[in-house]
Amino acid sequence: MTGAAEPGRVTFVSSGPGDPELLTLRAVARLRTADAVLFDDLSAGPILSHAPAEADLVAVGKRAGRPSPNQDHVSRLLVDYARGGGHVVRLKSGDAGIFGRLEEELAALEAAAIPYEIVPGVTAASAAAAAAGLPLTRRLTARRLQFVTGHDVTGALPEGLNMAALTDAQATTVVYMGRRTFAALAERLIAGGLPPDTPALLAEGISTGAQRIAESTVARLGTELAAAPSSAPTLILYGALARAGLIAR
Repeated sequence: MTGAAEPGRVTFVSSGPGDPELLTLRAVARLRTADAVLFDDLSAGPILSHAPAEADLVAVGKRAGRPSPNQDHVSRLLVDYARGGGHVVRLKSGDAGIFGRLEEELAALEAAAIPYEIVPGVTAASAAAAAAGLPLTRRLTARRLQFVTGHDVTGALPEGLNMAALTDAQATTVVYMGRRTFAALAERLIAGGLPPDTPALLAEGISTGAQRIAESTVARLGTELAAAPSSAPTLILYGALARAGLIAR
């Protein structure tokens, strides 16, 4: 009697912000041995060229304002592929553990007793700061770095934000996925005591051919984004270290 087939394994590969040259060596090695790749929108394109030609490539990315698979469907699909055997790569943009809903997919794999590995990567905040020629921290004056998501599951500004932390003058704050809600956030920041002229950077399409970095202030950027909606992948960085004059030319 033939025994049941062994389940496959899953590797969560962090693809970085988009530039294939920012992949880690381990990320490339795991992609090269994939039997199937379930990939986010921002991980598509040249990065997928590292997967074998015969691998199944399945788009499962979620983008605000666009039709996309829900998280339960993605988790079920991941489990189904892994149960078929072989090596499944779940290719996630940026670093898989930062605002990537990684824990929900891990929970699905653990419930199905499927082994997994996590390969960390370059998060968009690090890539944006590097592209702008900026540090994210500075001794004495920017001793804390904080990442915050700009929207909740409904696309609105999250409730329960720690405004004391977000208005801290000695922190560098990076807002992920905040383009649509930054106008509302800026109002709350200023009302909470953050100076309206606090330097801010708008970073779009970081490390890709569509990259754009614009200098601004918290108040001005809030007004500009309210008047110019866009679906471009966006990161917002504010704090003393985002001041004009440090941007790489």
